[in-house]
Formats: sequence, structure tokens, C-alpha cells
Amino acid sequence: MLEASIDRGDVRHKASMLLMDNAVLVLFYEEPMRIGTLAISTPGLREGGPSTSSVLLGGKYLIAARALAERSAALFNRMSLVSLNTRLSEGEALRLYSQLLDKVRQQGKTADSSRKELEVKDESSHDGQHRGHQGE
Repeated sequence: MLEASIDRGDVRHKASMLLMDNAVLVLFYEEPMRIGTLAISTPGLREGGPSTSSVLLGGKYLIAARALAERSAALFNRMSLVSLNTRLSEGEALRLYSQLLDKVRQQGKTADSSRKELEVKDESSHDGQHRGHQGE
């Protein structure tokens, strides 16, 4: 789980992200961690195309939750499930948690490239082992 935080006064705002092969789960919250309004989004069919989103559960921050879900789906080009739980105003929450999404995205890029490097190394060692068995 990747995390980023911003302290504002005595309140710590956090984004916790789980990046999967076909989806991304992002929890936006003020400590302690709590589930909030849940929104889901799929990326557009073509780059820059409109996404599809919906609020699954919750009655507060409907616009901010959908916007964050759509943004994360577009950024990662994966289905996105977002939870937003905060006491900020909706506009302020959207600005602050968008910044956190950018911060956690940078960590995700690093983790994703590291994972790809590991996969390449695993494949090369696997191929070498496989070739060795063929020659026996």
C-alpha cells in the first residue's frame, strides 16, 4: 500500500493507494482511517476520452468523490475505486486530495517501474533455466 499525507494544523490528511494490474483502490481520509463516500470509475475507451463514474455509497462529497475516481482512473488507465472521508468543505477536499493523489502517484510510478524491472529479471532467469533443461 502506497501512502502520502499532508498535515494541516493538527489534522493529517492521507491518501492510501493499492495499485493492482487492472484497478486502483484509493482511500482519502483524515486520520484515523475510515471509509467514506465510495465512487467507482472506468477510464475512457480512448486516451483523453470521457470516463464513466458512479457513486456507490454515501451522501456527502458526491462530486468530489466522483471527480477523484475519474481522475485516478485517467491517471492510471485502470478502473478506480475511491473512498473519501473528511470534514473539509467539498471544494477544499477536492483540491487537497487531488494534491495527495499526485503525491501518491509519484510513488506508484516508482513502484510500478521497480516491479517491471523485477519481472524482466525474473523472465530472463526463467528463460535461462528453461534453456538449461532443454539441453539435458
